[in-house]
Amino acid sequence: MQLSLRALVLLFTSVLVLTGTATAQKKNASYQKYVKDYSDLAIQHQRKYKIPASITLAQGILESGAGQSDLARRSNNHFGIKCHTDWKGGRVYHDDDLRGECFRKYKKVEDSYEDHSKFLAERPRYASLFKLNITDYKGWARGLQKCGYATDKAYANKLIKMIEDYELYKYDSQGKKRASNEKSQPQAPVIRRTVYKTHGLLYVYAESNDTFESVAASTGFKAKDLKKFNEVPGDFPLQKGDIVYLQKKKVKADKPNYDHVVQIGESMHSIAQKYGIQIKSLYKINKKQPDYTPAEGDVLKLR
Repeated sequence: MQLSLRALVLLFTSVLVLTGTATAQKKNASYQKYVKDYSDLAIQHQRKYKIPASITLAQGILESGAGQSDLARRSNNHFGIKCHTDWKGGRVYHDDDLRGECFRKYKKVEDSYEDHSKFLAERPRYASLFKLNITDYKGWARGLQKCGYATDKAYANKLIKMIEDYELYKYDSQGKKRASNEKSQPQAPVIRRTVYKTHGLLYVYAESNDTFESVAASTGFKAKDLKKFNEVPGDFPLQKGDIVYLQKKKVKADKPNYDHVVQIGESMHSIAQKYGIQIKSLYKINKKQPDYTPAEGDVLKLR
């Protein structure tokens, strides 16, 4: 009798215990309102300028304090764009890296969004970002920091955390243009997966255009169970190379993994996935609150 992949995993683990998404935290009402107010505008700009809507929204929230910062209220500047030598419009002066720096002033918020999109699209330093897949918010976040958009060493990681905490990635798929004559694609064949084992856990790698549903279909699991094992919300997008665990993760990393030095573009979730440990355990071991964002160079304990 040939056993299914799921049955083999059950035999390997003996008991399969489900766990809910870790580090659930209370949502910031002002962030939620900002997303509600400006998500349509961000989607419009994705279609026009090819900048992920999730990135635009996350930057807007961070740079403007969800529209509540002094700079945003005084000048409708939601992205903290400074005057530079080519700016001919209105100006306000605000303390930032230096005292009394010049920032652009706009008549309305929509003008700030337009200027932000042009700022990225028309400057050669950001050209490499537009070669990325429109749904690759992690690549965009890393690229913005590496290209010098912000001096904050945690900037990329803050964007990623904001996008994942508030599920902003769903707006990237909404922003994709569909050709009017585009035909429905035939159903993709079920992928034959290679199962790997590390840290005492069984897992598979996601392929291009994978979803938890497609991984579930090819492994004999339910998609909702895989999402619980990997501690993600229902519509979390997979990217090629992502680890998808087929069982519950551990409470601490295996030896000799004692600590981890944070890199650009990493989140507590991606670090937890790398070592096969639960996110809530990673926060607990390091005595961090759910609002903590790891910055480049931080050292996190793994056990």
